Amino acid sequence: MSVPRLFPAAVALLLLAAPAPAQDATAAAGPPAGTYHSDPQHTRLIFSVNHLGFSEYVALFKTVSATLAFDPVAPEKMQLQAKVDPASIETFYKDATLDFNAVLAGPSLLDAAKFPEITFKSTAIHLTAANEAAVTGDLTMHGITRPLTLHVRYNGGYAGNPLDPGGARIGFSAEGALFRSDFGMPFGLPAPGTMMGVGDLVSFQIETELLNPDAPGVQVGP
Repeated sequence: MSVPRLFPAAVALLLLAAPAPAQDATAAAGPPAGTYHSDPQHTRLIFSVNHLGFSEYVALFKTVSATLAFDPVAPEKMQLQAKVDPASIETFYKDATLDFNAVLAGPSLLDAAKFPEITFKSTAIHLTAANEAAVTGDLTMHGITRPLTLHVRYNGGYAGNPLDPGGARIGFSAEGALFRSDFGMPFGLPAPGTMMGVGDLVSFQIETELLNPDAPGVQVGP
């Protein structure tokens, strides 16, 4: 079994077994400033859209990456860049007679063959609470660029852990919304006054942890 798969259980055992001063020292070692990259094992982008007015249809993208210039002292100066592979959409559609992932990634909607990347680049960060911020940036999807604001919560991090080969680690939760018609994807929208179709509003949530293996700290990695 690989070290990354052992890591969560090993950390739990370490914290339970360690004396209180050792635990406090680990917790006190906050993550330093530097360039952090998303950990694919702990990064998820989930979205939902209304279906016929009956439910929120939920799906996700499997391939998401982000780079953050992290600065805990001056968070409003931080810069974020992210990429999503639209062809990595996953609907978990069970009907074997229809590749529904391919339909959404196809020319009627995301058109991943023509537009192989969804990108986001931050332009401003405004603190809204102690560990929360509105992150505004340019979202490019389906060949169209528009401003988008993410509501982001910083969940904490550490400078390193003896059992974490990834190095310094930080975590965030984020959410946002957009109208898909703003990005040239009106296919399947309900006719005015009806719910017979798939809604325009797309809500999404992001859970991510980011790593900096080069950060100074107590981590021991390759």
